[in-house]
Amino acid sequence: MTRPEIRPFEPGDVAAAGGLLARRHAAHRAAEPLLSARFEDPAAAATEVQSLLDGGATGAVAAESGDVTGYLLGGSRPDTSWGPNVWVEPAGHAVTEAETVRDLYAAAAPSWVERGLEVQYAIVPAHDAALVDAWFRLGFGQQHVHGIREVPDAPWTPPAHLTVRPARREDIPVLAQLDGVLPTHQALAPTFSAGPLTTLQESIDDWEESFDDEGFCNLVVEHDGRIVGSAAACALEKSGGHKSLAVPDRAGFLGYAAVFPDARGLGAGRALGEATLEWMRRTGFTSAVADWRATNLLSSRAWSAVGYRPSFLRLHRRLGY
Repeated sequence: MTRPEIRPFEPGDVAAAGGLLARRHAAHRAAEPLLSARFEDPAAAATEVQSLLDGGATGAVAAESGDVTGYLLGGSRPDTSWGPNVWVEPAGHAVTEAETVRDLYAAAAPSWVERGLEVQYAIVPAHDAALVDAWFRLGFGQQHVHGIREVPDAPWTPPAHLTVRPARREDIPVLAQLDGVLPTHQALAPTFSAGPLTTLQESIDDWEESFDDEGFCNLVVEHDGRIVGSAAACALEKSGGHKSLAVPDRAGFLGYAAVFPDARGLGAGRALGEATLEWMRRTGFTSAVADWRATNLLSSRAWSAVGYRPSFLRLHRRLGY
């Protein structure tokens, strides 16, 4: 089989890349219709590609008989918690044949490694098994899941043994304790996340400052009069982790949920997930988005049970081992 010609991505490739990306997104929407239709327009898709270039992304193009058949772009995020990173964002790659992404990575990655960018991420459409497999055969593994579902039409009522209500300012000490539950859990097996932990006082101070932000829905769940969990939801646009083609129209976002370990098994996490969907319904959102670590056994099972379907997968590779 003849492999395509691989060369560096140039500004003149943006329009062709946009056409490829629009076709990839149309195929993705056939599997997940809640994704935004606007990126099926090649001009809109090309704007996303141009935005990556403008942000300093570099990469490669595949061409056969003069036609662009694939491209790959990667750029760094400034947040140092990701390590010395390079990201292939949702608009950062599209190919006519999945295998081509391996040739593109082989051409693009050396310049990233020369700059010390050895912690690498790729956000890949979840429905495309061949493309996910090609990334796996480049040494990438699944780290994170972006989930999506419809916002229910009918109202939701919590189970009789639980009370779900809006958080009140006097709940801040407990809310601050719950802030540490998820990162503490994710530091354990099998996730082993290296995310930083804030102190209880830092969490209290943050809650005191941000509690009255009307853009967020903060909920608590009670059992026998005790707060056992909390959740936060907002418009998806407030989440920096969801970008470009991964942002559906009119989407709400389940940003955080946690239940104290001694209260697990009561259905409190499920109740919080359903309650955030109820808030989205009343607020006028038509789609809901959540994300979770694939290795977090609790959240990966809970949010799937609430009805979230994988839309994109965040894949991860750390070089040198």
